[in-house]
Amino acid sequence: MSITDDALRANATLAEEYRPTGGPPAPTIAVVTCADPRLSGIVRLMGLPDADVDLIRNVGTVIDDDTMRSLIVSTRMLGTSEILIINHDDCGLSRFAGDDLVERLRAETGSYPIAPAQFFTFTDAEQNTREQVRKVRSHPWISSDIPVRGFLFGVQTGRLTEVLVEDAAGTAVS
Repeated sequence: MSITDDALRANATLAEEYRPTGGPPAPTIAVVTCADPRLSGIVRLMGLPDADVDLIRNVGTVIDDDTMRSLIVSTRMLGTSEILIINHDDCGLSRFAGDDLVERLRAETGSYPIAPAQFFTFTDAEQNTREQVRKVRSHPWISSDIPVRGFLFGVQTGRLTEVLVEDAAGTAVS
């Protein structure tokens, strides 16, 4: 039996208790965070109702084309009025260099595919958070009225710490 088969069996039982939440999605906040399982309870740890959160997850909390697509739809079509970018300490993407992984994969597989173009590895989670916030803030299709704030999640403490990002004038803004 696989993990997927176990999950399907559990779903058959648990779905009997399922109650749909109602109409179409209407989140009030978008949260971009890492796919690391240690962040699975992040919405609960912020005291937010699941229905209020458009949760966007990927490995490394990367603002890439797909994440921007999701944020644009969330803010322009679903009514999201705030964006949080939550990176975390002890992230796996800070433990290796993307180029090293590419070389390892080429050596192991003998293949040289063009995608992914990069793995977005980093060495400093706080600096990476600033960079991701700047990417969102500078996108012309994300309204300047939408607050975009960055945080680091402590995987041992469960606490969020705000990462201040300077504006173009060098003033730290939240």
